[in-house]
Amino acid sequence: MAVESNATELRTLPDVTLPNLDGEPTSVSALAHGRPCVVVFACNHCPYVQSVESELGTIADAHPDVAWVAICSNDVETHPDDDVPGLRDQATRAGWHFDYLVDTSQDVARTFGAVCTPDFFVFDVAGNLTYRGAMDDARPRQPQPVDGAHLLSAVEAARSGQVFTGGKPSMGCGIKWREQ
Repeated sequence: MAVESNATELRTLPDVTLPNLDGEPTSVSALAHGRPCVVVFACNHCPYVQSVESELGTIADAHPDVAWVAICSNDVETHPDDDVPGLRDQATRAGWHFDYLVDTSQDVARTFGAVCTPDFFVFDVAGNLTYRGAMDDARPRQPQPVDGAHLLSAVEAARSGQVFTGGKPSMGCGIKWREQ
């Protein structure tokens, strides 16, 4: 069942550190350091992510002045395809040349207010949230092309410290929360 993102209380880039796919602690704010930053909550198994992952890799490669970070917060007990080997395979398949972090505690997803995959958050050089929403209008099995239009507009706005008010909410597979 698809989940749509909603408003978030998040206003600035949180100073969070998570392990990357090699197990190395990685600070999101250190990666951003004086650059616009795109954080996407993603996973390997979700068809919504799979439908945009290659275009995301292409867009990220075309914008090296922007920090790009993917975070997987899914419970791998219930969704083993989202374990580190699965995420590695995904990054290779999609052509992602940016950090992919693992949020096993799911605390970072809660801090961001992320609810689905993919769920995009764009920050300006000062770390202010300038966009939260979808990459574009495309959805799996729908006729709209995957073009990254909303994300590209949000990145351009972030470069100038502007909030991007276009776009639409993210929609995708709900984050697979562990039972509390």
